[in-house]
Amino acid sequence: MTSLSRELVFLILQFLEEEKFKETVHKLEQESGFLFNMKYFEEKALAGEWDEVEKYLSGFTKVDDNRYSMKIFFEIRKQKYLEALDRNDRAKAVEILVKDLKVFSTFNEELFKEITQLLTLENFRENEQLSKYGDTKSARSIMLVELKKLIESNPLFREKLVFPTLKASRLRTLINQSLNWQHQLCKNPRPNPDIKTLFTDHACSPQNGARAPTPVTLPVAAIAKPSTYVPLGVHGAFPPAAASANANALAGWMANANPPSSVQSAVVAASSLSVPSNQVSVLKHPRPSSTALGMIDYQNSDHEQLIKRLRTAQSVDDGTYPAPPQHVSWSPEDLPRTVAGTIHQGSSVTSMDFHPSHQTLLAVGCSNGEIALWDVGLREKLVSKAFKICDYNACSPPCQAAFVRDSSISVSRVSWSPDGNLIGVAFTKHLVHLFAYQGPNDLRQHLEIDAHFGSVNDLAFSHPNKQLCVVTCGNDKLVKVWDLAGRNLFCFEGHEAPVYSICPHHKENIQFIFSTAIDGKIKAWLYDNVGSRVDYDAPGQWCTRMLYSADGSRLFSCGTSKDGDSFLVEWNESEGAIKRTYSGFRKKSAGVVQFDTTRNHFLAAGEDNQIKFWDMDSNNVITSIDADGGLPGLPCLRFNKEGNLLVVTTADNGFKILANADGIRTLRAIQARSYEASRAPTEMKVFSSAMVGNINPVITKVECIDRSSPARPIPILNGIDPISRSVERQKSLDDVSDKTKAWELVEIVEPVQCRAVTMPDSTDPDNKVARLLYTNSGVGILALGFNGVQKLWKWSRNEQNPSGKATASIVPQHWLPNTGLVMTNDVPENYEEAVPCIALSKNDSYVMSACGGKVSLFNMMTFKVMTTFMAPPPASTFLAFHPQDNNILAIGMEDSTIHIYNVRVDEVKTKLKGHQKRITGLAFSSNLNVLVSTGADAQICFWNTESWEKRKSITIQLPAGRMPVGDTRVQFHSDQVRMLVCHETQLAVYDASKMERIRQWVPQDVLSAPISCATYSCNSQLVYASFADGNIGVFDADNLRLRCRIAPSAYLSQASSNSQTLSPLVVTAHPQEPNQLAVGMTDGSVKVIEPLESEGKWGVAVPVDNGMQNGRTASPSIANNTASEQLQR
Repeated sequence: MTSLSRELVFLILQFLEEEKFKETVHKLEQESGFLFNMKYFEEKALAGEWDEVEKYLSGFTKVDDNRYSMKIFFEIRKQKYLEALDRNDRAKAVEILVKDLKVFSTFNEELFKEITQLLTLENFRENEQLSKYGDTKSARSIMLVELKKLIESNPLFREKLVFPTLKASRLRTLINQSLNWQHQLCKNPRPNPDIKTLFTDHACSPQNGARAPTPVTLPVAAIAKPSTYVPLGVHGAFPPAAASANANALAGWMANANPPSSVQSAVVAASSLSVPSNQVSVLKHPRPSSTALGMIDYQNSDHEQLIKRLRTAQSVDDGTYPAPPQHVSWSPEDLPRTVAGTIHQGSSVTSMDFHPSHQTLLAVGCSNGEIALWDVGLREKLVSKAFKICDYNACSPPCQAAFVRDSSISVSRVSWSPDGNLIGVAFTKHLVHLFAYQGPNDLRQHLEIDAHFGSVNDLAFSHPNKQLCVVTCGNDKLVKVWDLAGRNLFCFEGHEAPVYSICPHHKENIQFIFSTAIDGKIKAWLYDNVGSRVDYDAPGQWCTRMLYSADGSRLFSCGTSKDGDSFLVEWNESEGAIKRTYSGFRKKSAGVVQFDTTRNHFLAAGEDNQIKFWDMDSNNVITSIDADGGLPGLPCLRFNKEGNLLVVTTADNGFKILANADGIRTLRAIQARSYEASRAPTEMKVFSSAMVGNINPVITKVECIDRSSPARPIPILNGIDPISRSVERQKSLDDVSDKTKAWELVEIVEPVQCRAVTMPDSTDPDNKVARLLYTNSGVGILALGFNGVQKLWKWSRNEQNPSGKATASIVPQHWLPNTGLVMTNDVPENYEEAVPCIALSKNDSYVMSACGGKVSLFNMMTFKVMTTFMAPPPASTFLAFHPQDNNILAIGMEDSTIHIYNVRVDEVKTKLKGHQKRITGLAFSSNLNVLVSTGADAQICFWNTESWEKRKSITIQLPAGRMPVGDTRVQFHSDQVRMLVCHETQLAVYDASKMERIRQWVPQDVLSAPISCATYSCNSQLVYASFADGNIGVFDADNLRLRCRIAPSAYLSQASSNSQTLSPLVVTAHPQEPNQLAVGMTDGSVKVIEPLESEGKWGVAVPVDNGMQNGRTASPSIANNTASEQLQR
């Protein structure tokens, strides 16, 4: 339906509402699916008319459309079920359980079992989670609050919740305008026309004399006479509205109102590839374009059918109840992050691809045109092919001329065919090579194609109509499809710039190709000669690559703009819009960021000399690694098909192999098998070689060979006996364990071992630093002292510091406004007993703080107090901004309560009670919709941020005999699930989704003093902890293993370092630089500390299986099942 037709429905809805046709209004809302009337939905839900509620919902979504929809239906049916139980109507409850709730057992069987068990209870409120269930009315109201949020967040309800702004009786006005217009067209207009029907056009009957036309019946403003008039007919189309560009509106992948005007190239050779007629006709007949930005309707049902096929189960950020339809739980531990080996290729690696079934067989393309096959399990190059033109005379004159001018050439893309029998190689000059993979050491050139004029930028395999084809794109702005004989089947024209990448895919029997050009345009093609089906802009509008998840259900793209800004997004295929934008790219890139997907769950991209990982269902980076250093600024990376190995290019013409625990086991098993094979009798080796030689060229052997490593002969190469080579490999059989043995704790004890700078004008023994923050922009540091005074230091942008970011290499400026104002809080007389607290707005424009008195809101530019609020008693002890709304503040109080305060309206929305002593920490998780609070009572409370009800309360495990006293702090990991809890007796990591502890570390060995403060690094890969004796510990965030100790002698003057009273009270981490930290000291000074530029980081990661190292143990962390005596160390 076109947008004007859609608007007509709204006009009819307005008319029906004005005429009081209530039931008809809601029937049309539901059947059209254009407007979801939240008020009507609420009325029916509050009245308990559940059948009508679900019937109305069905016009907009189905149970399995996405997680939001699933939870909407679940909450409704759960409420219906609980009400039946509350009425003691067991028969009805069983009926609801079987008919309505059974469908959710597929997605969460445990949840369904728990719901079923409610039938066995006399009162379902005996269940802990339902203990606060009130009466029916209040329960429905609480449910509606949840449903409204789910509906407002559900992309299927986007732009359907608000009725457009219209003047009253808009449809009547349009009809009157039309009648006036018709009256103006009358040959003999009468002064008082009599309008008797709308079914036919108005015309005045003839009469003597000509009279000026006058308006008809209802008075409306005169309108200009248009040049053409299209009557509103039952079957007539509305005039097209101009379509404007919108980068985010794909509005259906296979839709385009304006096919390219360029003539489609004819097929070069008669194609044996027959295209199903439905693919050709699916999108051939567009109606006029609409204001839906690329969205069009079609004159048959093919479009709806295609959208249904393209529609996937959408994954959106939502709560955990019910769970998404997958049965495997993932964690960052599943990511291949441990460096298992480094391989030197000899020339710069430009492209890599793992074999589809041999998990350690890697094809590598290089900048000198060479391709190589590596078995990364054996770390052995199986075969190498230097670039060579097969038939120079068969090349086109432009191709020959290009090589005459410059013979250098590079590989732009290397790719395995889906069956693993072929390797396709695209080069930066004209050519594509296909190689047949005949065995581990047998790679034969199968075909050479002079494919494009200029560089061939990308290559992929596709399978239209069950025939394997090669798809290429190039600088000549073309996308081409080739069969395996080298015949050009299709040539797609339409791009206006060189085509950067291609992504062939299929949904059921619909085969299509996405292509992206360097002007940022994305187009989609069917295997026909009709032209592009879409034309829209990619984020960044420059070089973009698109990839599907392994199961083909989710589409992602990653690209970089000309300005160096990178974008990683997920697309919603059914709606043709960006579904999720992933954050975490920190620096301007000089090239294009590369990315890959794995396990239908993770994304990885190479940027800033690091590998960054995302969970597909979370916007934030879950972790990033530098792979022990040596990566280029924008490394190329590739997962194997099982996702247990990852290869990444290095700056020194090689690549590194990274593995998870399963991948390490695989690599060790391969090396062990190779070692055992090397000890077999010679006759066996000869027999093995003969077997390989007899393999059928069709390469049907893939199914029969070990999936971990290709079977291969063991000949004597270059005069080296294979037994000796295997013995050498045996030395590196356990590469990770070798690293473990060599690992030592890095101890920074001298000033020359790190960089440190003290903030000017910061030392004040009477004003200890109580709270310390970096500004969110990373250009300044804000310190709050126990006397209520706040100080700000800023770094300037100059030649020595072009980024203007905080650095330990340059002394910053103690910044004050021109007025000389100082940010001073309202403090009581006995301010020494006050608990300072501070919170900074996301845009660094204002800061809130308190020190025993009122909470003050300061302007960060002028230092003026904008307002004060929350006068004691009780005094405020901790402040935290709501992650979605800067006007909402969680305020921890001295009396153990938490106030949820709205700054804008100066109102406390609610008070949370659950602690016994003052609040010492608050942290929000936007992913889990929880607020976590910690108190001086050693309690951790979890609060639902929608209902503000307490979900759970747990006590941190203290050493035996220790009273529950002392501040407990909490901070969320970047994944918004794990959280760091700090107490003077321990560091602990909790899983907030399960509300349980998963890791703990207690002071010991070189770090035995009480902990004063701890924080995550900006990428949540490290934990920085300060100690009462002046030491600073740097821990791996995942396992809380100590990797580096910074002694006070390294960052304090000699006189100060000998002082027993000088130590850091607070520590904070830079928001963009993961290896930079700052500490606030007991003498009021503030120091920024960084590793040496030559080192770049604090030590190296502690190997997972680390034990005794060179006579000393690494500081271990304690898992949940640790015996209590270990905690009493």
